[in-house]
Amino acid sequence: MEFPHLHISLDQRIATVTIDRPEALNALNKAVIQSLHDAVEWLDSHADVRVVILTGGGPKSFVAGADIAEFASFNAEQGQALSETGHHLLFDRIAAAQKPYIAAINGFALGGGLELAMACHVRIASESARMGLPETSLGLIPGYGGTQRLVQLIGKGRAMEMMLTAAMIDATTAERFGLVNQVVPSEGLISTSVAMAQKFMKNSGQAHRAVIQALNASTEGGPGFKQEQALFGECFGTAEFREGTNAFLEKRKPAF
Repeated sequence: MEFPHLHISLDQRIATVTIDRPEALNALNKAVIQSLHDAVEWLDSHADVRVVILTGGGPKSFVAGADIAEFASFNAEQGQALSETGHHLLFDRIAAAQKPYIAAINGFALGGGLELAMACHVRIASESARMGLPETSLGLIPGYGGTQRLVQLIGKGRAMEMMLTAAMIDATTAERFGLVNQVVPSEGLISTSVAMAQKFMKNSGQAHRAVIQALNASTEGGPGFKQEQALFGECFGTAEFREGTNAFLEKRKPAF
C-alpha cells in the first residue's frame, strides 16, 4: 500500500512510518492527517504488524506543527470543526490503535507534532529533539488533545508552564518531566525504537490491545477533550488569533 507523504517499511513485524514532507518540516496539513489516518487503519488490520514506529523524514523535524497557512483565515465554526476532525481522524485514532505506537522524535515536535507524539503510546527522543506547544503565541490553544495529554504525562503545573510560555524544552528536560521515556543519540534513535518494539513483541499482542483499552478508559475521551475542541474553535473568532497567525506568516513578533 502507498500513502501520500508517508514512507512505510516493514521488517520482522515492526512497521516504521516516516512522515515525508521535509520541505515543510513535516507539518501536518489535511492531506497528511488523512494519509496518516488511512495508514493507521491499514496497519491495524495487517496481521504481519505487531508494533509501529512513527518518525519524521529528514534531519530536522519530527513534525514541526500544523500547517498554519491552511487555517489562518478560518472562523470559529471552521476552527472547531478542524479540531474535531483531527481528533477523530488521527490523534484519538492512534491513541486507540490496536497495536503499540512508538514515537521516534528525531527533531522538532511542536504544536500538532508534539500532540501527535503524545497520542502515541511511548516516546523516544533524539538528543537534538526540541518539544513545545507554542499555540498561545498564535492566539490559540492546543487543539489536538494537547491540553489533556500533556497534563496526564507531566502534571498540571509543568503543563501550564509549557503552554502559557509557549516555550520549547530540550530532550533532557522532556525526559526529566516524563514527557518522553528515553533520550538517545540521534544516530541510535531508530535502532533504540526497534529494540523497544522487539521487547514488546515478546509479549501477547492480544494483551497489548487490552492494556491500551484499559488505560484509555481513564485517560481518553473525557469531557476535557470536548471542551478543548470548543475553546480551540472560539479562539478563531478573536482579534488576537488574527494578529498571532498574521504575525507568524509575516515572520514578525505578534503585538498582543
